[in-house]
Amino acid sequence: MSGQYCITLTTANNEANAQEIIDSVLSKKLAACIQTMPIQSHYVWKDEICCDQEILLVMKTTRACYAELEQVIVESHEYETPQVVQVPFVEGFNPYLSWIEENTCR
Repeated sequence: MSGQYCITLTTANNEANAQEIIDSVLSKKLAACIQTMPIQSHYVWKDEICCDQEILLVMKTTRACYAELEQVIVESHEYETPQVVQVPFVEGFNPYLSWIEENTCR
């Protein structure tokens, strides 16, 4: 049962863009829950080493929602090349997984 569930990760560079993504994703039922946390990202962009304060969005969803979820994130995002990655669940508490299923696209 766990194989159909996943976490999708993205980042935003400000609260307003993070909230825009959250509102769009939740209103379309593309994730059951989104957690946010401040992070510091270190990366290479256009041959330069960068370090920025960002907001990590951790979205609990199903694999069936991923294509539309990715599209909504990319359309709402301020970044030229946003991070949008899916991490499958290996295991999970069945009542929680059922809650995700009930609160996401089908």
